[in-house]
Amino acid sequence: MLAIDQLRQPGAATHEAIEAFLRDHEFPIVEGRQVTFVFRGEASNVFLQHWIRALPQQQAFQRLPGTDLWFLTLQVPRNSRIEYKLGIEQGSAFGMHGHGQRVQLVRDALNPHQALDPFGANSVVHSEGYQVPDWTLPDPDARCGEVREHRLASRAFGDVRKVQVYLPARYRPSRRYGLLVVHDGEDFLRFAALQTVLDNLIHRLEIPPVVCALTTSPNRMVEYPNNEQHARFIVEDLLPVMEEQYSLVEDPGARGLVGSSFGAIASLSTAWRYPGVFGRLCLMSGSFLFTDIGDHEGGPAFDPVVEFMNAFRKAPGVPSRQLFLSCGVYEPMIYYNRSMVPLFQSTGMRVRFVEARDGHNWENWRDRLREGLSWLFPGPLWMVYE
Repeated sequence: MLAIDQLRQPGAATHEAIEAFLRDHEFPIVEGRQVTFVFRGEASNVFLQHWIRALPQQQAFQRLPGTDLWFLTLQVPRNSRIEYKLGIEQGSAFGMHGHGQRVQLVRDALNPHQALDPFGANSVVHSEGYQVPDWTLPDPDARCGEVREHRLASRAFGDVRKVQVYLPARYRPSRRYGLLVVHDGEDFLRFAALQTVLDNLIHRLEIPPVVCALTTSPNRMVEYPNNEQHARFIVEDLLPVMEEQYSLVEDPGARGLVGSSFGAIASLSTAWRYPGVFGRLCLMSGSFLFTDIGDHEGGPAFDPVVEFMNAFRKAPGVPSRQLFLSCGVYEPMIYYNRSMVPLFQSTGMRVRFVEARDGHNWENWRDRLREGLSWLFPGPLWMVYE
């Protein structure tokens, strides 16, 4: 019997019983593979708004008769992480989203767990088996690196760009360091705990100390999908300045590009335009939309992506030496990422592909950083034990 079933018995849903139920449980209630979402309040309809591909995005709650308590129970696979909101409808009950109804998407007031992104925050539920990785949390024993801010004059764009630089703890100009160029680096810092992750992985000897150039774009939807100016900015503007100001290993095998979503397209297209410059690629939930027949479903913003991906699939070359690829099984791009694996392998690159029970979001990408970075840039721990 599920916890909610106690209130579904005849005469059981008294005011006192509901108060005790809300007091005695954490929400959503995870019971094996069953996850029960609960809302309390007056509404004409309540639904779960989520971003799980292949499942209807809006799942209707049931109302306990004679109460203001609503619930929805779903079967969720182990080790899943799901971001969601609640849709609250007020107004004339002419059916879900009927005429005269007002819909408000809100975070789950009973759930204290939330995930931030550039657009705000979502509630998040962890199914049985999932745990927030400890290496994403501050470790008092790990020395903290430093993040510096630079203003870089770009000949490629004809403007000045902000670039943040992560330096590992105990950075010394007398040593040589690998370089990671991270697209949307500021968002990786804010929403994917990148600095904490780097500090911890370096402290645990899972990756060597590295320098990171954290880039941003004022118009990423235009500049990221195979934009010649962007690739030139990374290779001809940013890379020489980094090599001049910081002590870096000159071997391309010590250089990596990191990106998620459109940032993965930017990383791949830069390496494709400048083969041999970056020896490592970390591509997360890449928006690798392509077409074999007919049109695509991505909308106009994806037209340059499709044009690039179709060209890349015809003549991929050898953009890098090693590629880590990850994608969430709950996101729309899973088909395209799976489809690209054999092509990436055919180029001669060493490829590792990882799927996760998660969606297209920053904490999915956060959770893949350890596996991706430690495989691309193994520290002493992995070099000894693997």
